[in-house]
Amino acid sequence: MKALVYEGVEQVAFRDVPDASPREGEHLIRIEAVGICGSDMHAYLGHDARRPAPLILGHEAAGVITGGSRDGARVTINPLVSCGACTACSEGRENLCPDRQIISMPPREGAFAQYVAMPETNLVTVPDHVSFARAALAEPLAVSWHAARLGLEALHPGMDKTALVIGGGAIGVAAALALMAMGSGDVVIVEPSELRRNYLQGVGGFNVAAETEDTFPLVVDAVGFAATRALASARVQPGGVIAHVGLGEDTRGLDIRRMTLQEITFIGTYTYTAEDFRQTARAIFDGRLGRLDWIEERALSDGAEAFRDLRKGAVAAPKIILAPWV
Repeated sequence: MKALVYEGVEQVAFRDVPDASPREGEHLIRIEAVGICGSDMHAYLGHDARRPAPLILGHEAAGVITGGSRDGARVTINPLVSCGACTACSEGRENLCPDRQIISMPPREGAFAQYVAMPETNLVTVPDHVSFARAALAEPLAVSWHAARLGLEALHPGMDKTALVIGGGAIGVAAALALMAMGSGDVVIVEPSELRRNYLQGVGGFNVAAETEDTFPLVVDAVGFAATRALASARVQPGGVIAHVGLGEDTRGLDIRRMTLQEITFIGTYTYTAEDFRQTARAIFDGRLGRLDWIEERALSDGAEAFRDLRKGAVAAPKIILAPWV
């Protein structure tokens, strides 16, 4: 089969690789759409030791089951494979399973390929009226759904649900959409790129700005750099909540003194539970997350150029979706 393979820092190549081979309890999925994630970019830039070259990246995918009892079924893929038996899994917090695996990280190759093998429990059926490109958004949207849910659950009931989202990439846009679907009122996205801000005008019911001096009960940091954590620390209201989902860099930025004196809650949020993923998929299918037309579609064979364009900041859309069979 053909795949887009990460071969070293800022090097990806579209080439032949061994065919994906399902294990017991798994299905072979013909990939029809797969998104480029920020973590794929981190690996591409050589910033993710968990993803050593050579490796097939990509974990935001949807496609068609090939062969077996469910041949022809349209599915979106939850890429997080958990053990199903540990305390975290039994509590419905599969994202904290100590033995969790995710495609695009050894030992599981990713979905920038024509085929991938996945367990039955990781597949959600996609109705015919939903395109594969939109179905592939279930994974990044689930990341943001999880962050929005945790942030809102942690808010004091006396505070309103207005929110600031830092970053207008896919995770930030998805967080804003999830917050509104969960009942948040005004949601503001802060995005420094004029190209991205212009693209996002009118995409959803949220506001988009280069900066803000306002404060908010809930702040979602969808970037995760020192500068964005500093902004989150400054813009969250006393007694409010910071939900931190970005993985830009590891240290610095939080104003721990202010957080302590003002009783600000900080929540690190990682991926999603299986139920979060299913709820997100249903919200996509029901249209509760909007038109989801803030994507750009390209062929997987043009993936190297897509990575270069993202590296240069030359992509207005928050998400590029690659199609392996174009």
